[in-house]
Amino acid sequence: MDATFADEDGIEALSPRIRLLIEDLRAEWRALDERIAVFDKEFVQMARNEEPVRRLVTIPGIGTINATALVAAVGNARAFRRGRDMAAWLGLTPRQMTTGGKPRLLGISKRGNRYLRKNLIHGARAVLPYLVARETPLGRWARGLLARAHKNVVVVALANKLARIAWAVLAHGCVYDAGCEAAAT
Repeated sequence: MDATFADEDGIEALSPRIRLLIEDLRAEWRALDERIAVFDKEFVQMARNEEPVRRLVTIPGIGTINATALVAAVGNARAFRRGRDMAAWLGLTPRQMTTGGKPRLLGISKRGNRYLRKNLIHGARAVLPYLVARETPLGRWARGLLARAHKNVVVVALANKLARIAWAVLAHGCVYDAGCEAAAT
């Protein structure tokens, strides 16, 4: 038993059997951490070796996990005619309710690939403060939207835009830049 575990408050009050079970669980957690680290290295290696994944990683908010998952799910993205189609397939576009000729936008449809949608939203949430602080077209767009809408709405809108940019990068074979960003809208 390691010293830090034995020195914790109240540990001496536990029975030897419970201490043994806890130590078994800790060993299992350490083994799982090691396996996760191996998988992370594998993803990073895949990102270095595969060209589409390397291009996707250049997009802010899309890291190794998002890039490998997108490439695995959509390949070169040519199955979609445009970026909006891929965003809709992911469930990131607003549902529309049209009555009497007046269209109303509702929340996102939440149809499609839940795993990719969740990861893109997490990536958008993580990169939003970075983008808002930058003087880029995407940063200006995010700042303008933040002035008009709630932060969570902006995060989902940014995830939608990231999906469209990812489509442009995959379908056109380019690296993320202002030209690909314009093609994604």
